[in-house]
Amino acid sequence: MAPFDAGTFRAAMRNLAGGVAIVTTGEGAARRGLTVTAVTSVSADPPMVLVCINAASGSHDAVLRHGAFAVSILGPEHAALAWRFAGQGGVQGAARFEGDAWSPGPSGSPLLGSALCTIDCALEAHQRAGSHGVFIGRVLASSHRAGEPLLNFQGAFRALAAA
Repeated sequence: MAPFDAGTFRAAMRNLAGGVAIVTTGEGAARRGLTVTAVTSVSADPPMVLVCINAASGSHDAVLRHGAFAVSILGPEHAALAWRFAGQGGVQGAARFEGDAWSPGPSGSPLLGSALCTIDCALEAHQRAGSHGVFIGRVLASSHRAGEPLLNFQGAFRALAAA
Protein backbone atom coordinates (compact mmCIF):
# COMPACT_ATOMS: atom_id res chain seq x y z
CA MET A 1 0.00 0.00 0.00
CA ALA A 2 1.29 3.48 -0.92
CA PRO A 3 2.15 5.82 1.97
CA PHE A 4 -0.67 8.16 2.88
CA ASP A 5 -0.40 11.79 1.81
CA ALA A 6 -2.70 14.47 0.38
CA GLY A 7 -1.94 13.43 -3.22
CA THR A 8 -2.81 9.81 -2.48
CA PHE A 9 -6.06 10.94 -0.85
CA ARG A 10 -6.98 13.15 -3.85
CA ALA A 11 -6.26 10.26 -6.24
CA ALA A 12 -8.48 7.94 -4.19
CA MET A 13 -11.34 10.47 -4.09
CA ARG A 14 -11.27 10.82 -7.89
CA ASN A 15 -12.89 7.36 -7.91
CA LEU A 16 -16.04 8.70 -6.25
CA ALA A 17 -18.33 9.90 -9.05
CA GLY A 18 -20.12 13.12 -8.19
CA GLY A 19 -22.78 15.31 -9.71
CA VAL A 20 -21.48 18.60 -11.09
CA ALA A 21 -22.98 21.91 -9.99
CA ILE A 22 -22.18 25.59 -10.12
CA VAL A 23 -22.43 27.47 -6.82
CA THR A 24 -23.07 31.19 -7.22
CA THR A 25 -23.45 34.21 -4.99
CA GLY A 26 -23.65 37.98 -5.17
CA GLU A 27 -25.36 40.39 -7.50
CA GLY A 28 -24.36 42.46 -10.53
CA ALA A 29 -20.61 43.04 -10.84
CA ALA A 30 -20.12 41.32 -7.46
CA ARG A 31 -21.39 37.96 -8.78
CA ARG A 32 -19.05 35.04 -8.19
CA GLY A 33 -19.31 31.34 -8.90
CA LEU A 34 -17.40 28.11 -9.18
CA THR A 35 -17.85 24.50 -10.25
CA VAL A 36 -18.24 22.01 -7.40
CA THR A 37 -19.06 18.37 -6.77
CA ALA A 38 -19.38 18.73 -2.99
CA VAL A 39 -23.13 19.36 -2.68
CA THR A 40 -25.54 17.31 -0.60
CA SER A 41 -28.91 17.47 1.09
CA VAL A 42 -28.72 17.98 4.85
CA SER A 43 -32.34 18.17 5.96
CA ALA A 44 -35.81 17.91 4.43
CA ASP A 45 -37.55 19.74 7.28
CA PRO A 46 -36.50 22.46 7.14
CA PRO A 47 -34.96 22.03 3.67
CA MET A 48 -31.17 22.57 3.84
CA VAL A 49 -28.19 21.82 1.62
CA LEU A 50 -24.45 21.70 2.23
CA VAL A 51 -21.71 22.86 -0.14
CA CYS A 52 -17.94 22.81 0.35
CA ILE A 53 -15.79 25.58 -1.15
CA ASN A 54 -12.01 25.90 -1.06
CA ALA A 55 -11.16 28.82 1.23
CA ALA A 56 -8.59 30.06 -1.33
CA SER A 57 -11.39 30.60 -3.86
CA GLY A 58 -12.78 34.11 -4.23
CA SER A 59 -16.26 32.58 -4.05
CA HIS A 60 -15.67 31.41 -0.46
CA ASP A 61 -15.47 34.91 1.00
CA ALA A 62 -18.12 36.19 -1.43
CA VAL A 63 -20.67 33.73 0.03
CA LEU A 64 -19.81 34.99 3.52
CA ARG A 65 -20.23 38.63 2.41
CA HIS A 66 -23.50 38.03 0.56
CA GLY A 67 -24.96 35.70 3.23
CA ALA A 68 -26.53 33.54 0.54
CA PHE A 69 -25.71 31.16 -2.30
CA ALA A 70 -27.40 29.24 -5.09
CA VAL A 71 -26.73 25.81 -6.56
CA SER A 72 -27.38 25.04 -10.23
CA ILE A 73 -27.12 21.30 -10.92
CA LEU A 74 -25.82 20.66 -14.42
CA GLY A 75 -26.58 18.28 -17.27
CA PRO A 76 -24.14 16.99 -19.93
CA GLU A 77 -25.00 19.95 -22.19
CA HIS A 78 -23.37 22.22 -19.58
CA ALA A 79 -19.86 20.68 -19.71
CA ALA A 80 -18.26 23.78 -21.31
CA LEU A 81 -19.94 26.01 -18.71
CA ALA A 82 -18.68 23.75 -15.92
CA TRP A 83 -15.12 24.08 -17.26
CA ARG A 84 -15.48 27.89 -17.47
CA PHE A 85 -16.61 28.09 -13.83
CA ALA A 86 -13.77 25.71 -12.91
CA GLY A 87 -11.33 28.37 -14.14
CA GLN A 88 -10.49 26.98 -17.59
CA GLY A 89 -9.80 29.69 -20.15
CA GLY A 90 -8.87 32.29 -17.54
CA VAL A 91 -12.37 33.79 -17.27
CA GLN A 92 -12.83 35.21 -13.77
CA GLY A 93 -15.44 36.90 -11.59
CA ALA A 94 -18.66 38.24 -13.07
CA ALA A 95 -17.36 37.60 -16.63
CA ARG A 96 -18.05 33.87 -16.09
CA PHE A 97 -21.78 34.64 -16.29
CA GLU A 98 -21.68 36.22 -19.77
CA GLY A 99 -23.53 34.47 -22.57
CA ASP A 100 -25.85 32.31 -20.45
CA ALA A 101 -29.36 32.85 -19.10
CA TRP A 102 -28.90 33.67 -15.41
CA SER A 103 -31.58 35.23 -13.23
CA PRO A 104 -31.54 36.22 -9.57
CA GLY A 105 -33.25 33.96 -7.04
CA PRO A 106 -35.01 35.27 -3.92
CA SER A 107 -31.60 35.73 -2.23
CA GLY A 108 -30.26 37.65 -5.22
CA SER A 109 -27.83 34.84 -6.08
CA PRO A 110 -27.72 33.91 -9.80
CA LEU A 111 -29.64 30.82 -10.97
CA LEU A 112 -28.94 29.11 -14.32
CA GLY A 113 -32.23 28.92 -16.26
CA SER A 114 -31.30 25.75 -18.16
CA ALA A 115 -30.05 23.81 -15.09
CA LEU A 116 -31.53 20.43 -14.15
CA CYS A 117 -32.22 21.85 -10.72
CA THR A 118 -31.71 25.19 -8.98
CA ILE A 119 -31.63 25.71 -5.23
CA ASP A 120 -31.48 29.21 -3.75
CA CYS A 121 -30.31 29.44 -0.13
CA ALA A 122 -29.80 31.82 2.75
CA LEU A 123 -26.58 31.05 4.58
CA GLU A 124 -27.48 29.22 7.79
CA ALA A 125 -24.03 28.15 9.02
CA HIS A 126 -20.35 28.17 8.03
CA GLN A 127 -17.51 26.09 9.43
CA ARG A 128 -13.89 25.84 8.35
CA ALA A 129 -12.71 22.26 7.76
CA GLY A 130 -9.08 22.10 6.67
CA SER A 131 -8.64 23.80 3.31
CA HIS A 132 -12.38 24.28 2.76
CA GLY A 133 -15.37 26.09 4.12
CA VAL A 134 -18.49 24.04 4.78
CA PHE A 135 -21.60 26.11 4.06
CA ILE A 136 -25.09 25.06 5.10
CA GLY A 137 -27.90 26.88 3.37
CA ARG A 138 -31.57 27.11 4.28
CA VAL A 139 -33.50 26.61 1.03
CA LEU A 140 -35.56 29.63 -0.02
CA ALA A 141 -36.67 28.28 -3.41
CA SER A 142 -35.96 25.42 -5.78
CA SER A 143 -36.93 24.25 -9.25
CA HIS A 144 -36.20 21.17 -11.32
CA ARG A 145 -36.75 19.61 -14.72
CA ALA A 146 -36.30 16.16 -16.25
CA GLY A 147 -32.87 15.29 -17.61
CA GLU A 148 -29.62 13.45 -17.07
CA PRO A 149 -26.85 14.72 -14.75
CA LEU A 150 -23.32 15.77 -15.62
CA LEU A 151 -20.88 13.69 -13.56
CA ASN A 152 -17.24 14.13 -12.55
CA PHE A 153 -15.27 10.88 -12.41
CA GLN A 154 -11.48 10.53 -12.40
CA GLY A 155 -11.06 14.19 -13.32
CA ALA A 156 -13.28 14.12 -16.40
CA PHE A 157 -16.88 15.11 -17.04
CA ARG A 158 -19.10 12.20 -18.04
CA ALA A 159 -22.73 11.49 -18.81
CA LEU A 160 -24.75 8.94 -16.88
CA ALA A 161 -24.89 5.48 -18.47
CA ALA A 162 -27.24 2.66 -17.61
CA ALA A 163 -25.69 -0.27 -15.72
